[in-house]
Amino acid sequence: MFRVDWGITKKWQASEARIRAASPNFSEMLKDDPRAEDGVRAPRAGEIMRNPTLARTFRALGEQGKQGFYTGRVAEELVEVVQSLGGLLEMDDLAHHLHVGSETVEPVSLKFQGQGAGPDGGVELWEHPPNGQGIVALMALGIIQELEKQGRIPAFAPRDFNSAPYLHAIIEALRLAFADATWFVADPDVAEVPVRGLLSQEYLARRAELFDPGRAGRAREHGDPPFVSPALSSSDTVYFTVTDAQGNAASFINSNYAGFGTGIIPRGCGFTLQNRGANFSLDARHPNRIEPRKRPYHTIIPGMVTNLRDGSLHSSFGVMGGFMQPQGHVQVLLGQVVGRLDPQQALDAPRICIGGGIPDKGNGVDWTVNVEDGMPRETIEGLMRLGHKVNVVEGRERGLFGKGQIVRYAVDPVEGTAVWSAGSDMRADGAAYPL
Repeated sequence: MFRVDWGITKKWQASEARIRAASPNFSEMLKDDPRAEDGVRAPRAGEIMRNPTLARTFRALGEQGKQGFYTGRVAEELVEVVQSLGGLLEMDDLAHHLHVGSETVEPVSLKFQGQGAGPDGGVELWEHPPNGQGIVALMALGIIQELEKQGRIPAFAPRDFNSAPYLHAIIEALRLAFADATWFVADPDVAEVPVRGLLSQEYLARRAELFDPGRAGRAREHGDPPFVSPALSSSDTVYFTVTDAQGNAASFINSNYAGFGTGIIPRGCGFTLQNRGANFSLDARHPNRIEPRKRPYHTIIPGMVTNLRDGSLHSSFGVMGGFMQPQGHVQVLLGQVVGRLDPQQALDAPRICIGGGIPDKGNGVDWTVNVEDGMPRETIEGLMRLGHKVNVVEGRERGLFGKGQIVRYAVDPVEGTAVWSAGSDMRADGAAYPL
């Protein structure tokens, strides 16, 4: 039982028709209301939502662990509803995942000493590796760092934050990073992903040479990074972060992808099935092509930043929002480094969002630069003069720009006492709580 806030209300109401059409068990994800035509409807802001079938699923997990999901009643209902709708899923598929399990992986990172981070010793951004898209944020920051080294962009001052030249550099770096990621990011157990090559200084410098400070780039092709040994050989989104008094942090994100995922609800289970397979490619030549028991390009990426001088925590953060996530990571981090903004200011600042790329569309992606209402008019006009196609997004549609949370850690240089600050995105229903 929980209170429904305004942010999720809009999504629930927009998804109601899809939930009803996708699953015979739609009533489990809607609110009981005897006044509704068929007795159920999407909940409204401020109302109480009950989900007793999900409570039963949680009890099974609590008592049986993952066996309570991948075997037994929940697994049987999951397979039954998928098969009843013409899908291909067997109990053996769930048993396979039960035994193989999710993998513990090592994060990938990039040391960033550009754009004013150097005087403080610089920072290191840590991201989830492929098949996740965290490498997009790392590559974009690496390209920006190389642009500064090459003298193609200045070390921007706080007054330059969200100016047209500043955003032009970010936009073009992200376009180059996405061009590579939408080709190379795939399941590393099946395809060779050149992580180290993509993040090598040599390759990032080559990609930076494609930047034109005076005009927007057009469709970008993926590059040809060196295929050195991968950094890892094998081995509707919710984000939160938690820290403790000793400077340890956990950065967590979870998602069923498109709103309520597939909208398909296993009977008596209280949840919808995800639709992450949408990010496979249907191109048989593509490293991320659809295949059995393979993980697709995955958008969810928790982030963490450490200080280069001593490895201590700088911040733990994340930005929900599909392909916006690495774009949000870059903008929120640079807001703190370049703009000298505190966590809440960094989250509140207007953002841009480009079409990150659908793996099967390649250069057919619309590279419109969506700009959040509140961006200075001179910035918008400057981007248009550079050749960018700009679309200003207002009102509740601003959810396009992601929803983030940040916890920042520092130590008072005189007292030696830990100092915490935090921010929670105004575009969502979250909050920052000291305990």
